[in-house]
Amino acid sequence: QVQLIESGGGLVQAGDSLRLSCAASGRTFSSYVMGWFRQAPGKEREFVVAISRSGDRTYYLDSVKGRFTISRDNAKNTVYLQMHSLKPEDTAVYYCAAAQEIRGTPNRRAQYDYWGQGTQVTVSS
Repeated sequence: QVQLIESGGGLVQAGDSLRLSCAASGRTFSSYVMGWFRQAPGKEREFVVAISRSGDRTYYLDSVKGRFTISRDNAKNTVYLQMHSLKPEDTAVYYCAAAQEIRGTPNRRAQYDYWGQGTQVTVSS
């Protein structure tokens, strides 16, 4: 069992930066692939980015490449999402998720076993 708690969301202006954090409970954090998803009002939850267990591989949604960076610190049981050049269309609730096993690409919600409660990111124009 893994509990995930996101933090770092807020209200910013277009072009600003934010860093989200996701703290995980448990002693097996390093055994999980970690991902970030987001859900805008009236839309389905979408994949944003994922990072491998060791942190050596990442997988990004095309629209955030070059602006967002995922990283993890297994010693601190924490995964981060650094977001730069934020746009109004990045406005959403951002969710951290953990997957025990990924088959193929890590962008499918069904592959993730545990989810955080979400943190709101609002980007004003």
